[in-house]
Amino acid sequence: MPDTITINNHSIGLGEEQEIQLNIARLPTYTNIDLPVHVYRAEEDGPVLLLTGGLHGDELNGIEIIRRMVYEGILRPDKGSVIALPLVNVYGFIQNVRGLPDGKDINRSFPGVKGGSLARLLAHTLMNKIIPEIDVGIDFHTGGAARANYPQIRCDLDVDRNKELAKAFAPPFVVNSSPIDKSFRKAAHKKDKNIIVFETGESTRFDEFGIEQGINGTIRLMQHLGIKEEAPEAEHETELYHKTTWVRAKYAGLFKPKINLGDKVSKRQVLGHITDPYGNERFRSDCPRDGRVIGLNYAPVVHKGDALLHLAYK
Repeated sequence: MPDTITINNHSIGLGEEQEIQLNIARLPTYTNIDLPVHVYRAEEDGPVLLLTGGLHGDELNGIEIIRRMVYEGILRPDKGSVIALPLVNVYGFIQNVRGLPDGKDINRSFPGVKGGSLARLLAHTLMNKIIPEIDVGIDFHTGGAARANYPQIRCDLDVDRNKELAKAFAPPFVVNSSPIDKSFRKAAHKKDKNIIVFETGESTRFDEFGIEQGINGTIRLMQHLGIKEEAPEAEHETELYHKTTWVRAKYAGLFKPKINLGDKVSKRQVLGHITDPYGNERFRSDCPRDGRVIGLNYAPVVHKGDALLHLAYK
């Protein structure tokens, strides 16, 4: 990378540290909404790592992972640079919702348009002011409402660089995931920037185990890139899964799982039961194949066809 990184007309040289405010728009109250960007640069040039959290406003674990690393000074590099955006979707965060006031999802709005919807404006800002300055990135996410994810990296394993970054992060699981159209990850890939996704926990809830995994994995990736000299050893062996499937409810009712998030399961194993609320009926839900439970529904009330759990297999 060049000796100077320039974001929104702010130049950050080697050995410097700045917090830059990107003005996005303002609320109907005329309160400005700014996007804080933390930039950390070592004296010696090297790779530039991007960390983004809160692309979905109710997904708090990624926000907390980056916030703790900022607060504890972990992101100060020994070589190269780190650009950190703890909270991208300020609007969604304020309202405790996934999307934006216009109903759009930022992560389905890339590469964005300067004069488009608020979601496309935010996407355009990231793609034009941040992405040109970076080499690789980690985008932090969680599961949806009442649906939790076990700590995992998602990336396209057919791309060798993605596989390299995922293994260096060393999460419990790495899951093959093709980039979704108009997602941040796919738009960045088109610019030859590799971004992997870390998922843990559920929306609106802190997952302490997953937060710890996210912090330690980020430091391990920083060490792999040469940004950090030291990193914690992984306490587990990373498992790679190339395929996933959703196990869905065949009946409506109350779902009570008999397995836990992260469990290894086998074909025909009982995953749980669905009962009616009146005490008359009880149906068994069986596992369709051997695999790992990488996502689990914690909402007891289910309709026919609702996702009960997310199963990864090889």
